[in-house]
Amino acid sequence: MSPRRAIAVVAVAALASLLTVNVAHADDGPAISTPGSPTVVVNEPHQLTLTWTPSTWIDGQGTGQPINYEVQVPLGPNTYRWLGTTEDTTITLTDLAPGTTYRIAVAARALGGYSDSSATTTVRTASGRATVSYLNLDWSPTNNQIQHLLRVTNTGTGPLDLSTVQVRYHLRLEGGNTSLVPNCDWAALGCDRIRQTVQFFVPPGGPPSAMSTPAPPYPPPGTAVPGWVELTFTGGTLAPGQSTGPIQLRHHRHSWSTIDERDDPSWLAATGQWTENGRITLDVDGVREFGDTNT
Repeated sequence: MSPRRAIAVVAVAALASLLTVNVAHADDGPAISTPGSPTVVVNEPHQLTLTWTPSTWIDGQGTGQPINYEVQVPLGPNTYRWLGTTEDTTITLTDLAPGTTYRIAVAARALGGYSDSSATTTVRTASGRATVSYLNLDWSPTNNQIQHLLRVTNTGTGPLDLSTVQVRYHLRLEGGNTSLVPNCDWAALGCDRIRQTVQFFVPPGGPPSAMSTPAPPYPPPGTAVPGWVELTFTGGTLAPGQSTGPIQLRHHRHSWSTIDERDDPSWLAATGQWTENGRITLDVDGVREFGDTNT
């Protein structure tokens, strides 16, 4: 073997050894202890103040390096929604939805290591100016209709002008079929005072080129299209503590084909009981007062 080739082989072997050491170090596990689960200090309609027990370096291997804390909403295995970060053990989270349940955890991060996520704390933010109650009327989530009752209640301290209220029932229109006919079957305040609008958001990329003959369908079959049914009111005022009473809604496709509701963000399995469904959102004058589909 020539001297030049021998040097090259040794260099490659050394690099491979270094990579192996780095990978092994990365797989060694957390270098920082798990922080304590967050404790609620202040609970207000749009914000929470949280505190937790700090993390420490395990075996003192990173002593002196600053530790950052990430405040998260766990959404699934290794999947989180990030809410904020701080070097302190206290944080005030803003822009949260009132009257909504959040599961919150904390994880520690630093240049020299990381921790596992803490145990989660479940907290319901204080109510805002209004809430939405929900009663699923459909015990079969895979038939050809969506059927439920909604009820808006004024949980504020002053009168609520219903003309400023927007309620959105969030769903996914499976199969790329965006056809949906909204119906109001009955309402305590009268269906004539309720307006419903279907809004959907076609995936990016646009329809196929007009040069295609014949053009394939768009969105492609099987694509779930996110959207919502928005409910608004022509007028009316609710006093503090007063509700609209039940509003009975029913939606179907033009073709009356099957609808699978189980992947709809606002759907909850039927229980025969009213519940405050935090996956239905309510805005007043464009400000979120109830519900968050990212919890």
